[in-house]
Amino acid sequence: MSPEYAAEGLFSIKSDVFSFGVLVLEIVSGKRNKGFQHSDHDLNLLGHVWNLWNEDKASELVDATIFIEDELSRLELLRCIQVGLLCVQQRPDDRPTMSSVIIMLNSDSPNLPQPKHPGFYYERSFSEGPSSSNIISYEKNVTFTTLEGR
Repeated sequence: MSPEYAAEGLFSIKSDVFSFGVLVLEIVSGKRNKGFQHSDHDLNLLGHVWNLWNEDKASELVDATIFIEDELSRLELLRCIQVGLLCVQQRPDDRPTMSSVIIMLNSDSPNLPQPKHPGFYYERSFSEGPSSSNIISYEKNVTFTTLEGR
């Protein structure tokens, strides 16, 4: 779900682009954004990918079951990660159109734009309270509470 839809109920074609980007990153990583866990941090999948991208370690994201036969295959997967990150940028105006996404995925050009900060990049901080609910704190000091049954 795109940040603008979750926060304000605004839906546009750029909301679909956001969802497509999440899907691309889930396919490449073999992990789901919802419930993503990593032993080194409490970031969600988008935060994890963003950190790997900024550390020039994006190839570590690729699911081990994806067979990479040569350097070209590796570069194509890195292109998918970059396009996925472009699709999940925080601001809808920064996200490409789907027609641009198709061109970027089919292109051999190494000159793609650099992605900006993704939407819903957060670190989870879970706390147990008397109602046994999980509190998830997002950037911008917005808090979502999920109640769980006993």
